Amino acid sequence: MQERLTWIQAVADCERRGQPYVLVTVLGVTGSVPREPASKMVVTREHSYDTIGGGHLEYRVIARARERLANHEYSYELAHFPLGASLGQCCGGSVAVLLEAQSGGDARLVVFGAGHVSHALMRIVGDLPWQITWVDSRQECFPDRTPDNTTVHCTDDPVGDVPELCSNAHVLILTHNHALDYDLCQALLKRDDVRTIGLIGSQTKAERFRQRLAHRGYTESDIDRIRCPVGRSDIPGKRPMEVAVSISAELLSLVASDTAEKPSKRGLSWGALKALTKEVKPNEVEVAGQKT
Repeated sequence: MQERLTWIQAVADCERRGQPYVLVTVLGVTGSVPREPASKMVVTREHSYDTIGGGHLEYRVIARARERLANHEYSYELAHFPLGASLGQCCGGSVAVLLEAQSGGDARLVVFGAGHVSHALMRIVGDLPWQITWVDSRQECFPDRTPDNTTVHCTDDPVGDVPELCSNAHVLILTHNHALDYDLCQALLKRDDVRTIGLIGSQTKAERFRQRLAHRGYTESDIDRIRCPVGRSDIPGKRPMEVAVSISAELLSLVASDTAEKPSKRGLSWGALKALTKEVKPNEVEVAGQKT
């Protein structure tokens, strides 16, 4: 457990970084339990913050929270834990827990290439609630400090890392190497779990890539998944920051459309809360500071 942040600080930090997390709240208790109702903790894929009492109960709750994050299940779950031998705790009570999984950021973005345009782009998207992975084989091309929402991935095999990095992500190909760009395009087109693909380049480069991909057997609809030249055509300029602004504007529109299509499951009805408390009610149940 990481002690450096309280649960409320952890929520703010995750939201700022665009990092998925689960907010865990003790809703109802009966008998002898480690913590009182309304106790909270935050669980991410790597860390946990604050506590709902420790022990095997907390271990089980953290495991369940991380399972939801791994499966991208961003909704709430009501869970009931009797504190008996099965949890290795002898309190003898019972705890009802609410797990609220949050997707964190509006989008996942993977950027291949750490050149001038990418550096300018990070100055913009680094302030957005997105989860960004920045990829290049040249460690010296990354700045000493990156935005809080950005993870540097230095690799000598960016094409081979596509399956690991690009699932459920918007992808930008902004490298210094046309051969690498082409190989990345092929690797991305072989996957159906990539949100969008943007490729930097001229109209001439775009047409050349289309011809080569068609010759390799890719269909027109496959090739149309690649936006090249990437960025908004109504935003002129060739300076790195001008190109970065154009790309950012296009991405914002794509992310907004993507987010609007995702159904959300939020809120907890009183009926659901009552159903939960029935599970933990051999005697009197205390729910978030009130007794029922």
